[in-house]
Amino acid sequence: MTQQKLSVIGQVCPFPLIEAKEAMESLASGDELIIDFDCTQATESIPQWAAEEGHTVTNYEQIGDATWTISVRKK
Repeated sequence: MTQQKLSVIGQVCPFPLIEAKEAMESLASGDELIIDFDCTQATESIPQWAAEEGHTVTNYEQIGDATWTISVRKK
């Protein structure tokens, strides 16, 4: 399993989700994408997208006043 980090801090929605989708395409099954973001809408849209696509959220936490990190393992 490899991990790829994606920082979309400072980007407004829907760009964090769009970039996450693009980054996930380059990963193999079982690889993990770690996304750092500060768009409040993405706190719902990224986990929802992951669930709809069958990916697994392995970590999701707030790391600052308005900053989060989420790890998504590709199905």
